[in-house]
Amino acid sequence: MELISGHDFLRLISALALVLALMGGLTLILRRINAAAGLQMPGNKRRLKIVEIMNLDQRRRLVLISRDGVEHLVILGAAGETVVETGIAPVEKNDDASAQP
Repeated sequence: MELISGHDFLRLISALALVLALMGGLTLILRRINAAAGLQMPGNKRRLKIVEIMNLDQRRRLVLISRDGVEHLVILGAAGETVVETGIAPVEKNDDASAQP
């Protein structure tokens, strides 16, 4: 079994540092690109919202999505998406109804 010489060990550490620096630089570049591409509406001006998610089984989810005050019911699965119902009027939350027996 041969030991690594000091020169070879220094080359190994230098190569590792170079690879880690390149990965870090690429990460920063990709974050900037993603931040510029993901233009989102601030605060209350957002048009899309996920109202509720329910797991049907391990592969499928039932998702209630709200867009411009209209809700849409969609099943998301490994095979694709299926729109179950569209144009649903949102139900307004009423705290008094939950207090009654």
